[in-house]
Amino acid sequence: MSGGSNVLEISDLWKSFGDNTVLSGVDLTLAQHEVVVLIGASGSGKSTLLRTINLIELIDDGRIVLSGDDISDPRVDADKVRSRIGVVFQQFNLFPHMKVIDNVTLAARQVHGQDGAAARARGVELLTRFGLGDKVDAYPDRLSGGQQQRVAIVRAILTDPELLLLDEITSALDPMLVGEVLDLVRGLKDAGSTILMATHEMAFARDVADRVVFMHGGRIIESGPPAQIFDAPERPETQEFLARVTHR
Repeated sequence: MSGGSNVLEISDLWKSFGDNTVLSGVDLTLAQHEVVVLIGASGSGKSTLLRTINLIELIDDGRIVLSGDDISDPRVDADKVRSRIGVVFQQFNLFPHMKVIDNVTLAARQVHGQDGAAARARGVELLTRFGLGDKVDAYPDRLSGGQQQRVAIVRAILTDPELLLLDEITSALDPMLVGEVLDLVRGLKDAGSTILMATHEMAFARDVADRVVFMHGGRIIESGPPAQIFDAPERPETQEFLARVTHR
């Protein structure tokens, strides 16, 4: 991890759906070029946290600051904020009627106002780099799940976002395809991307994360370097979760 100012600062974040409190006073920071991996059981608040950062879900209380800008201010332009963040979800969310190259360049052209030829050139470059150079003019239904998810990641990084949010991006994939997508994320880390990622892939979290954050019941229970969290977790909740998912 390189030094630098914080890209993301979350303080005392609260979110409820009706009577169900999903986030309970979450505090979290991400430094520039840092990769932070969220782990925890389903329902622990990981996905909701990512959705609040991208302003898909509005928070009840607290503060979210992106590169010095308070994006939790209700007066903020949500679309402008989202244009600064790359997001990849469990489902690929590609437009089936559009070719791969048009999928990956759509935001660059329509949101960022990039020249069509320049956006296409950048898209072809990234698709080729990630092993999809022969799929530029294909339609999504002609691609495997792993290829579709790689296209979704290329779409998210095409505009060089300040922050990349990855939400269980391998959970919808056949186990044989998980590795190719995780290799791409590993490459993004090596290239200096700032990433906040929720995953159930514990070996990958240990290998790639600068910091692992364990969520339980809408709270951050424990946080630290991978070796500390996986080899010497301090909290009983963390110990129980890891024992269950790693069969130790």
